[in-house]
Amino acid sequence: LLCASIAALSSINYGWVIGSVNIPSLVIQECSGGPETWRDGFPSCIPMSSTLWGLVVGFTPLGAWAGSFFSGVFADRFGRKTTLILNNVFFVAGALLACTSTSIAQLAAGRFVSGIGCGVASNIVSTYNSEAATVRSRGLLGGFQQLMILVGLFLSQVTAIGLSNAPLWRILFSISAAIAIMQTALLLLLVPESPKFLATKQKLDESRKALQRLRADMDISLEFDDLVETVEASKRSAAAAKPSLWDLLSGNTPTDLRHLVYSVLFLMLSQQWSGAKGVMFYSTEILSHTFHLSSREIEHIPSIAQLLTIGIGAVGAIAVVIGMNILDRMGRRTVLITSSLCTCLSAALIVVGSKLDLGPLVAVAMYIFNLVFQSGAGFIPYLSASELLPYYALGSISGLAASVNCLVLFVVSFLFPILDKALGPYLFVPFAATNFITLLFACLFMPEAKGKSTSEVVE
Repeated sequence: LLCASIAALSSINYGWVIGSVNIPSLVIQECSGGPETWRDGFPSCIPMSSTLWGLVVGFTPLGAWAGSFFSGVFADRFGRKTTLILNNVFFVAGALLACTSTSIAQLAAGRFVSGIGCGVASNIVSTYNSEAATVRSRGLLGGFQQLMILVGLFLSQVTAIGLSNAPLWRILFSISAAIAIMQTALLLLLVPESPKFLATKQKLDESRKALQRLRADMDISLEFDDLVETVEASKRSAAAAKPSLWDLLSGNTPTDLRHLVYSVLFLMLSQQWSGAKGVMFYSTEILSHTFHLSSREIEHIPSIAQLLTIGIGAVGAIAVVIGMNILDRMGRRTVLITSSLCTCLSAALIVVGSKLDLGPLVAVAMYIFNLVFQSGAGFIPYLSASELLPYYALGSISGLAASVNCLVLFVVSFLFPILDKALGPYLFVPFAATNFITLLFACLFMPEAKGKSTSEVVE
């Protein structure tokens, strides 16, 4: 649990990066805290249109898309732990660019570089924690990915209440660098490399020692033998074909993996088209408009919209804890069906509240939306690659899946403010539809991995 928590500090940083722009957004882009002034070479705000702000915010998932391209291959070559350590360079550099930004271009560059770190983290943290977990605790530890993202988002929003005004929003952005530096030290001192990765490199003594560190005083003999056999079986299958990415996508492998491969890709796509990240990025602006807050009320910190935004983040973190505890009892498929159905209905409820101009109903519906989404559909995709795919397919497909995830997030985060203006009270109609499609997938095509090893799922 300690090692999983330290690895998931990258996910806390991910959440911090995506959440830190929410509450101070109006201060930065609209100069709501007062007219633009310069002090010690830095402007108090960086005025821009809402469309341009959406693009700046979207540069984080665009960077994550870039980072996810190389993360899987790099982790397969150099190791999960090493990749997480080197990845912190992106978090530090991105934070420094953002917190010292004097122009839209520099702020966008900082968001992009931090996004590369987010993309690597979205792929490698879940892989490391899944490989470090026992079969019985995979759901619990795998859920750390989404839980820690939401913890980071929640902490960034709580901190933002005191750091939203100029020039304090710069300190808010810089904290990401501090998290990265702290994690690097903890990884070097306390966390072993993935035993499964070491076994694939024929470093069996190191693999056994790493597994023993993860299991403390437990007898690991049977588990280690199973690990080695799983790795060897995967290598024998891979050696027969050495499949390329196209081979995996077209089914040209010893065992046809297309059902599993496309399930992983769809799950990672569906997580971002749900609209949940739009809520994370823009809830303060949406609720400010919903409650018809005046400029004076928006300038007052904390406003009701900001307080409700913090609550949404807290509910999301609680929901993941609930989901992690029911996942191994109910199974992935059942939880995803329930979560997708309730997310679809709550999106429709947001539309009803918006159309009737009932601010409290919209706020309650957004809370329900985040609660039911994060308790299942929000974190199950992060488990899918390592639970459903054999080791020889994991690096290529997990990297592609992370790329799909980040690209869809970029599109949604960029289009969200545009759709808000175009659709008005009907903003969540498209997201009700996308969550309904996810529900259909879960009912008709979702593979079940509850209590199964990867080889059992493949068979």
